[in-house]
Amino acid sequence: MSQSRARDRYEGQYPFQMLKEVYEQPGAIAETIEKHIDPATRTVRLDRFPFSNEEVASLHRLTIVASGASRHAGLCGKLMIEELAGIPVEVEHASEYGYRRPLNGGGILAVAITQSGETADTTAAQRIAKESGFKTLSISNVVDSTIAREADANLFTWAGKEVAIPATKSFTTQLTALYLLALFLAEKRGMLSAEHVAGRLYSLSQLPAILEALLDRFDRQAEVIARDFHHDETFVFLGRGVHYPIALEGALKLKEISYVHAEGYPTGEFRHGPTALIDETLPVVAILTRDRRDPESMVRYEKSVSLLNDIRQHSRRQILVVSDDDDALNQLGVPCFLLPVMDELLLPILEIVPLQFLAYHIAILNGLNVDRPRNLVKSVTVD
Repeated sequence: MSQSRARDRYEGQYPFQMLKEVYEQPGAIAETIEKHIDPATRTVRLDRFPFSNEEVASLHRLTIVASGASRHAGLCGKLMIEELAGIPVEVEHASEYGYRRPLNGGGILAVAITQSGETADTTAAQRIAKESGFKTLSISNVVDSTIAREADANLFTWAGKEVAIPATKSFTTQLTALYLLALFLAEKRGMLSAEHVAGRLYSLSQLPAILEALLDRFDRQAEVIARDFHHDETFVFLGRGVHYPIALEGALKLKEISYVHAEGYPTGEFRHGPTALIDETLPVVAILTRDRRDPESMVRYEKSVSLLNDIRQHSRRQILVVSDDDDALNQLGVPCFLLPVMDELLLPILEIVPLQFLAYHIAILNGLNVDRPRNLVKSVTVD
């Protein structure tokens, strides 16, 4: 469904802006990709990047500062950048960043992520980074925003205006932008060849059409699944590796708009205490996708399935996000959102979408206004 078709559907059928914006994600992702690929060279271009190749080569660390959903995107970005560009990355809560003194910033790039570009704690964190000698790059959805003007470099998402308070298309375009940044840095540092980057960009460019084809199915499935879970008051979301931040974001979406207690955990960490929560009633949402071509992905997957089997000794109330070639998990008799096989680092952009639909339908069944959840604002401009 194109953005224009999504707009037409909203006028006749979408009861909430959030649902409209979930459906606009393929177009927003496609626009973000198109704006940052040089068609002549098939390389990544940032909106503003004044640093030389020598300065990029001398980077020895990135620090990502963000809050809320943007921080979850940053956690995915950390793994993308470390794997592709070979630069160590730390991810900080922007709200906590100002309460300690950063070490000298030589050779460090601070990446500040905020949808509005006006988030108070994130803009404050970027200022502290600059004062400490860091180079700065902002990822924002608003070109003429405070954070964009004050940053040394810019990478804009092209999500369009996001009216609903819950982040949906702003989140998936942030993931897209971070993947593009990882490829940009990888090529600049000689970690990936031009041919390798072009191949990854081609795979990324196919993603909007893939998501387009999945939206209606995810929507229908989530509506059905929600009928069995909308009375629950506690949920656990599990993910390992690059999928853990998606577990965090899925839990955040649910608690934001459904007002239920939802927690995201690293799958392997769940045995270290939280398994005490498991009884026959606890709903567990587990992200168990895999890339068979990637040995490390398969190791993570097998360990996650082992934990799932342990959980199922106590409860059969699971919702799974799995690869569509995974016959074993598809036959467990629990609800499964099926995703096509693709590169491990691209999967998060798709994985969050069925969880957005799930949170939406649980909230709707409980009679809640998903566009304006209580006590929340779109942009937090006080710290």
